[in-house]
Amino acid sequence: MTDYYINVFLNDESKKLIEEAGLGSQVKAVSGKDCVQIGMDKKDQKKLLKSFPDLQFDSSNACVLPEQAEKTLIGIVKDMKTLDVMKIAIMKLFNPLAGKDLRSRLH
Repeated sequence: MTDYYINVFLNDESKKLIEEAGLGSQVKAVSGKDCVQIGMDKKDQKKLLKSFPDLQFDSSNACVLPEQAEKTLIGIVKDMKTLDVMKIAIMKLFNPLAGKDLRSRLH
């Protein structure tokens, strides 16, 4: 079930990658820009917020990832040729130690 979305706004290069993956029909216009939306559930959204605490979700429950994470996500979409990639992408994007102090146990 999709509760949240990542909006991936496309430039010419990323739009070409999406089209080459056979997903050109999934391109939408959001705020006047070409975009694909990657769906995720509440659990994935919570993991993303731990890794990217500054993520802002809009009224349609959509966010935009930082540039490097977005490039990683586009690469996964290109390789898998589907927009249903969050279960795999979350493994590459989620940092379980984000925001936690690392303390040495050695004295």
